[in-house]
Amino acid sequence: MPQAQTETDLVELLDELNIPFTLTRHEALFTVEQSQAVARDTPGAHCKNMFLKSKSGALILVTCEENRRIRIRDLERAIGVKKLSFAKPDLLLTHLGVTPGAVTPLAVVNDTQNAVRVVLDAQMMNSDTLNCHPLHNEATIAISTTDLIRVFDHTGHMAELVDFDALEQAALTATSGLAANAN
Repeated sequence: MPQAQTETDLVELLDELNIPFTLTRHEALFTVEQSQAVARDTPGAHCKNMFLKSKSGALILVTCEENRRIRIRDLERAIGVKKLSFAKPDLLLTHLGVTPGAVTPLAVVNDTQNAVRVVLDAQMMNSDTLNCHPLHNEATIAISTTDLIRVFDHTGHMAELVDFDALEQAALTATSGLAANAN
């Protein structure tokens, strides 16, 4: 397994690709809730990431807006896979070169075998800027969503856009249906 890229390597790649970015350092953040508690001066969408594994062994990196509430079953149907679960940390480190709490769409730079399928929140990608980790969780990097796609293109990853508004609506409908049945 090749050595995982570091923030320095990532910054060099972004410079090489002429991709502008802003890097903001902060305390280590491990959850969306922790990141929401940190004052943010950076405009744009803030993301959460899920590194998932299907029953068949497919690895999937899902990046969506941080406040999304979805059901895994709805996501499975939307992307055509069965029995998704969170992948183990060793798979995360092996394929994306990051640890839990530092998952980021930019970790595709470490997936040199293109073993990871990338799924993105279509509505999030309508934002001008996306804020995510730079391969660790002690900083946030702001990059345009257009330039994020350029990073995917450079690494050979074809990102799939999924309608997360529809996924969220399905989750809300299911929740309100359960509440109505409970009464």
